Amino acid sequence: MARRTIEVDDEVFAFLQQHSEPLVDTPNDVLRRLLLSGDPEEPQGKPLPTGRRLPRRPGALLPLINAGVVTPGDVLRHEQPRRRMVHEATVTPQGWLQLANGRSFSTPSRALAEQTGTTINGWIYVHMPSGKPLHALRSQIEHS
Repeated sequence: MARRTIEVDDEVFAFLQQHSEPLVDTPNDVLRRLLLSGDPEEPQGKPLPTGRRLPRRPGALLPLINAGVVTPGDVLRHEQPRRRMVHEATVTPQGWLQLANGRSFSTPSRALAEQTGTTINGWIYVHMPSGKPLHALRSQIEHS
């Protein structure tokens, strides 16, 4: 695939930063998601003029599913004791996280940020079936 260089002004760059996950998304990832994949909640991406849909990119949890340490339908939980709040998400077959309100996110950090209202490392979600945080499960498969 050919690579092109484009210039964007400060306002556009700030917009890209608002819609990216730090240290994960590149500006190209953000533009691709916003312009080509349609709404991030849309299960199969944006419809094309032909009626077909762009495939939805795999979620960050797909490697954990493929390794057999996470199963679609598993519940993830993050507790905020001081705020007396509990946040839960469900793992989808594509490795995305689906929230109770129906919105889904490709990465744990985007999902948890949506729930807490702040930038947060979503890999601290606890995988309820195992009782382990996602970062420990990710580390487990990286070192096996």
